[in-house]
Amino acid sequence: MTASERYSRQISLPGFGTSGQEKLRNSSVLLVGVGGLGSPLALYLAAAGIGRLGIMDDDRVSLSNLQRQVLFDSADQGMPKVEVAKRRLNALNPEVEVITYFERLRLENAEARAAGYDLLIGATDNFESRVLLNDIAVRSGKPFVHGSISEFEGQVSVFYAAEGPCYRCLYPEPKAAINQGAPLGVLGALPGIVGSVQALEAVKWLVRGSFRDSILEPLIGKLWLIDGTTMDTRTLILRPRAGCRCRSQV
Repeated sequence: MTASERYSRQISLPGFGTSGQEKLRNSSVLLVGVGGLGSPLALYLAAAGIGRLGIMDDDRVSLSNLQRQVLFDSADQGMPKVEVAKRRLNALNPEVEVITYFERLRLENAEARAAGYDLLIGATDNFESRVLLNDIAVRSGKPFVHGSISEFEGQVSVFYAAEGPCYRCLYPEPKAAINQGAPLGVLGALPGIVGSVQALEAVKWLVRGSFRDSILEPLIGKLWLIDGTTMDTRTLILRPRAGCRCRSQV
């Protein structure tokens, strides 16, 4: 199978062509979290032909994951998620270099892990990791594709301080919003939808220069929201917050 055959449906898009596919092949993405959001994210990024995909997660597959984390199956229980994910992604597209980090994103390792990647994606279930990814993105001048879910609701945005607000502009005091109780429930398809939107936003960003500007509009300065109970969607306009630390670093 030739590259043009594998990616023919992308290459045939008006304005995409072989130059867009080449951009993806030369791109690198760090995905933090390969659970409910990260499963569709990793699959679609690998299928699209991202050149280098780093995946970071310190968790192992459990039975309760399988209702929504479509990278895994029953035989994978007890195995590190990143190891299983790498095997599945390599089977899907052996052209993609998959690098695994079987560890949690922390202040001590975040800078080093993010170095060398063009784009950062957060697919975690905690605010600490999102804030940490955001701060690294601001300092390094990189985009950060954010996604999260809570019961029946989900949201996606692209934070890029050079062109819009950052995550701290939206959540000035994120620790106050952390759920301290039992894990929230979720319908399995919702993280599939939200993670797929994140993957779309990542690909849009990485091939921006291949399309006319009027065609591709990443969610910079916008927050896309979905209510799974009604399938209503909204897109809110976000603006930089006066006094946010990101304003002094752009």
